[in-house]
Amino acid sequence: MRSLRLWIVAGLMCFAAVVLHVRGDVDHAPDARPLNELPSTINSRTSTDVPLDEETLAILGKGFYLNRVYSLDQANPKLTAGQRADIGLFIAYLPSQRSGQSIHSPQNCLPGAGWAIESSQVTHFSDGDGKDYEANDNLISNGSSTQEVLYWYQLHGRSIASDYRAKIDTLADSIREGRSDEALVRIITQVVPGEDRDAARARAIRFAQQIVAMLPAYVPN
Repeated sequence: MRSLRLWIVAGLMCFAAVVLHVRGDVDHAPDARPLNELPSTINSRTSTDVPLDEETLAILGKGFYLNRVYSLDQANPKLTAGQRADIGLFIAYLPSQRSGQSIHSPQNCLPGAGWAIESSQVTHFSDGDGKDYEANDNLISNGSSTQEVLYWYQLHGRSIASDYRAKIDTLADSIREGRSDEALVRIITQVVPGEDRDAARARAIRFAQQIVAMLPAYVPN
């Protein structure tokens, strides 16, 4: 099944590259603030930037990337082990995908990095204004470590959980609007020993709700 999905994604990527080449004009990418200007403190969590090495950047391709870990004060005795768990935020933003490069799906990257996907579903959450967002909700494991992962594609003001729909919508927007810019937003947190998975999911969703209103400044609508 995974092999079939890979062939479908590869076919969509090739089709998109051909259409973009035939279209022949230049993509329009609206101005956006640099990702590294995203607030380093979010709701009492302070962040540490985690640089991506040159090999990883070469694989990811030409784009802009943010890789951070947001943490609470570990010395606070009132925090439970679950509350102390860090939250990782990764954002990849490609202003153009005309060259045929595209954002790498976590569904492919996580297994390649040694993580097994234990479960996968789509979850929904709302921001402070009641706008609905959809995201992939995955439980992954590697040895004794278990992580909760949320990720979605941010595409011109829309959140998209499906890898395939993101490819199709990117192609459609490129034809209609001359835009192939797209972002991947991924949030990850550990399911600490003794913690219920639902608690880790709730922690990831709360963080997602806190950042989505900020995203349009860095990932244009």
